[in-house]
Amino acid sequence: MLQSKVLAHDGVTHGFFTREGGVSSGLYGSLNCGPGSKDDSEDVAENRRRAMQMLGIEPDHLRTLYQIHSADVIVIEDTQKFESRPKADAMVTKVPGLALGILTADCVPILFTDVKNGVIAAAHSGWKGTVSDIARNVVEAMEKLGAAREHIQVAIGPAIAQESYEVGPEFPGPFLDLDPSSERFFIPSVKAGHHMFDLKGFVYSRLERLEVAAIDMLANDTCAEEDLFYSYRRMTTRGEADYGRQLSAVALQK
Repeated sequence: MLQSKVLAHDGVTHGFFTREGGVSSGLYGSLNCGPGSKDDSEDVAENRRRAMQMLGIEPDHLRTLYQIHSADVIVIEDTQKFESRPKADAMVTKVPGLALGILTADCVPILFTDVKNGVIAAAHSGWKGTVSDIARNVVEAMEKLGAAREHIQVAIGPAIAQESYEVGPEFPGPFLDLDPSSERFFIPSVKAGHHMFDLKGFVYSRLERLEVAAIDMLANDTCAEEDLFYSYRRMTTRGEADYGRQLSAVALQK
């Protein structure tokens, strides 16, 4: 797994997992943690168990969502298991020993910690969630649990990079509506009417506006680095039948 220097503190554990170290095969080789894929469910469960073992967290204390590309945030207040995965794209908690997990295959995973006040969060920031300001919603939810912006540290994990992310003529309109200066995150593509979009850069810029304590951004490109990451864009370009999902997770240590 990969880690961020800004989240490396006593009292919290985190990881941006790659596709390495699991038991899945074929298109899903090998650490596919996505129950929404068509991979063998027992293999996915074993992969998730291995990921939690690396974090030092009980396997049944991992929580993931039914992600819907929204800006919705849920608060988890106890260790009770989900009867079904809630439809949302971010989670916030103060419960020690509970891992908040985000599944991605090009979208941006974001992990948040306020170690001083014992509040953590995780968010799935695709372009729809990003333009709907999911990061702001997460920080505000953390504050309601007692976090303070001057103590919130944020890590942006591996995601599709600008050189791999061509978008159609519907862009950059929604982003310019939100912030006219966001034009700087789009450069013309070789295809007429299309652009190459720096989604991670835009996510970083929205976090800067929130005046949190620190922001780190891992440089990895999930689409280009096939040995390390699953990629929805790569799958669609090749016409493959399905794709795996990598896990990003954060937990307060007991």
